[in-house]
Amino acid sequence: MKVLVYSTRSYDRTHFDALENGIFTFEYVEDELNIDTADLAKGAFAVCIFVNDDASAPVVEKLAGYGVKGIAIRAAGHDQTDKEAAHKFGVHVANVPSYSPHSIAEHTVTLLTALSRHIVEADARVKQYNFNLEPLVGFNLHHKKVGIIGVGKIGGITAKILHGFGCELLGFDPFPKEEYTQQYNLRYTTLEEIYQVADILVIQAPLNAHTKYLVNKTSIAAMKDGVVIINTGRGGVINTQDVIDGLASGKIGALGIDVYEKEKGLFFFDHSANKTIDPLFDKLLAFKNVLVTGHMAFLTTNALTSIANTTLANLSRWHKGEAAENEL
Repeated sequence: MKVLVYSTRSYDRTHFDALENGIFTFEYVEDELNIDTADLAKGAFAVCIFVNDDASAPVVEKLAGYGVKGIAIRAAGHDQTDKEAAHKFGVHVANVPSYSPHSIAEHTVTLLTALSRHIVEADARVKQYNFNLEPLVGFNLHHKKVGIIGVGKIGGITAKILHGFGCELLGFDPFPKEEYTQQYNLRYTTLEEIYQVADILVIQAPLNAHTKYLVNKTSIAAMKDGVVIINTGRGGVINTQDVIDGLASGKIGALGIDVYEKEKGLFFFDHSANKTIDPLFDKLLAFKNVLVTGHMAFLTTNALTSIANTTLANLSRWHKGEAAENEL
């Protein structure tokens, strides 16, 4: 039974090939799913997609017409998929809601600590035999007030790590978890208070109508001067131009992101021969106090194994005529 895996990289192939179970045959294409590549799925039982694929209503309708029965998202985020359209056309949709929250939480703190101690610039200087420390004065995380927007499983583990650093934790989430308050002294509060008092803002929220451009000119103006912003949630939560303005004015002290609002078509590809395809991104990279990774917070062996296992479990339930455990 054929499953077509879109947006495939070598690490996807390695981990999915290890799961061949005699029922499903995984076929791989590097192409992203969109209206023009949907025909590659002809004859497939299901497609497996990633964060920057396009499973909008017209694409889902086309997939359904080719007999595709399921869309298996090998990620937690599902804003790339029109679930309502899938339901309308009788196509199952499932994601991997908790493949390795530790990998993303650890990457979040990695970005923060690297920025707090100017690690990237320090490394570059040492490699040039420049040991002048004048521009490398950092700051302690101990006693810093950290506001976490989106305190799900990833946010909870991030809180655990930052609690170990001795940070004062504030959280905003529509579904507060008392356990995080009890274990890590995290205090749930409003976005307004987080903006006003947080030295560090950590974003681990999904992208939806409520979070789109949550960080914008108005919210940035309400933040503390010199605030450090870390985003490992979704790129569209941040208005990039407004953040660039905040960095230029000094309102934002540093920015660490693993996601970018216009990353589709940019991230996951080698553009070294054509570096000027996104002028806005170029402006962002020009700041020394900006650290960007290309949507790699998930990229650990542990996470990839979990993604493959959970995706196979979702597919297996559909093969049995049942809803997947992670059905959307």
